[in-house]
Amino acid sequence: MLSIYNTLTGEKEPFQSLQPKIVRMYVCGVTVYDYCHIGHARSALVFDVIRRYLEFSGYQVDFVKNFTDVDDKIIKRANERGVSCDAITSEYIEAYSQDMRKLGIRQATHEPKATEHMAEIIELVRKLIQKGLAYQVAGDVYFQVEKYQPYGRLSKRKLEDLQAGARVEVDERKRHPMDFALWKSSKPDEPSWESPWGLGRPGWHIECSAMSMRHLGETFDIHGGGMDLIFPHHENEIAQSCGATSKEFARYWVHNGFVQINQEKMSKSLGNFFTIREIFQKSQWPEAVTGEMLRYFLLGTHYRSPLDFSDKSIEEAKNALNGFYDLFERLKESEDRATADKRLMEAIERCKVAFGQAMDDDFNTSVALASLQRLKSDVNKLLSQGLSKKARKIAREEFGLLGNSLGLFQLEKWLFKDEIVRTGVLVAGASTVTRTGTVIATGTDVLQISGVTRSLSNEEIERRRLERDEARKQKDFKKADEIRQFLASHGIVIEDKPDGTSRWKR
Repeated sequence: MLSIYNTLTGEKEPFQSLQPKIVRMYVCGVTVYDYCHIGHARSALVFDVIRRYLEFSGYQVDFVKNFTDVDDKIIKRANERGVSCDAITSEYIEAYSQDMRKLGIRQATHEPKATEHMAEIIELVRKLIQKGLAYQVAGDVYFQVEKYQPYGRLSKRKLEDLQAGARVEVDERKRHPMDFALWKSSKPDEPSWESPWGLGRPGWHIECSAMSMRHLGETFDIHGGGMDLIFPHHENEIAQSCGATSKEFARYWVHNGFVQINQEKMSKSLGNFFTIREIFQKSQWPEAVTGEMLRYFLLGTHYRSPLDFSDKSIEEAKNALNGFYDLFERLKESEDRATADKRLMEAIERCKVAFGQAMDDDFNTSVALASLQRLKSDVNKLLSQGLSKKARKIAREEFGLLGNSLGLFQLEKWLFKDEIVRTGVLVAGASTVTRTGTVIATGTDVLQISGVTRSLSNEEIERRRLERDEARKQKDFKKADEIRQFLASHGIVIEDKPDGTSRWKR
């Protein structure tokens, strides 16, 4: 049975949706004033996988992810560039969509914009004033936190201990320092809307409450976002939503951990700030391949744990996926022998059980990936013993089925592009290098990849491989290791087979 860690209670809880086999989930999206960074990628991926696994488990998921398209940062960026706020938000919503497609993130069921929900926002503010939970100061409206007794239950903070935090404006007109804006009176050269309190625009927190209740109802199943949103954003969402409806707002609160760069907090001031598109631009691999590498890397750590991003970690993800896609090619090419078919079915069943147990344990993708790695190892061994064509087809389908719930293993080709193919040398302008050494290219100059400045011929590689096999046979492991290291320095991977022989790939 699926269990989810609920930030609200601080415990893992058995998951039970309000409606049988239907999940209503809201995730806070991005404020569209700039390109998305790797932290945004992680959050988007986490909830994409949660959605995929819920669907894999038989649920229908009504998934809402919003765009904040009215905000101080948007206004500042528009003024800096001398364009309208609509021009800024349209540009970065399109950029966000492009980034998500590259990462294989599926579109949400609904992707509402705050500016399209002014009627709902104004009505929610009006209701809070009527219930005595909000007050008007000139053209501004504030939520009075002291009137909502459970305030702080999500972040586990006491009101008397709280200090002004993120997005909390200092305003002497407030009745309490932590009172937050529901509606802001308009200023010159800012977008504004008519309201009972005069021209103005909504505060940040009220937008999500209005949008989520409009599309999912006053109470829904899962509310998610990054850990940085727990306070004050989600704390304030709970206060204003529950205060307005006298009902529980969201039943399970799910938050993903932070991303670090080389074990340091990601920050523009430290110069270690990477947008998603910068990662794609500096990658030597095709977009679909790079997207899957990023997914594999991001899924290798449990979503609630901090994640360290580095070039090395992406290289490791690429190598891991090389192993999977190499196996998928072997499943197409091997001889048709049914010697190990029964053992394959047993291995697949073990993997399915382990995979399900891992994902049911608060979406533990790192353990789920480990179960797929074990299956890969098992299938590689069984291939050498003999598998029928039917069994090999089943194996590939199972990898595809389980992988799809993580957004993995869906590519027909790995490290390939359908372009002009040239062979023999590494070429500048190459899209990539295939596992057989084929280069897909448009240029003619030698390309240096991972320190490789010379391409070994197939004959030389085969000669070295045979030397290594003989060294292993003679138990000269030092020489065997030296040959492996030499080949690795030239981009050649050696895979040892159970019968004592080996094979190589570029």
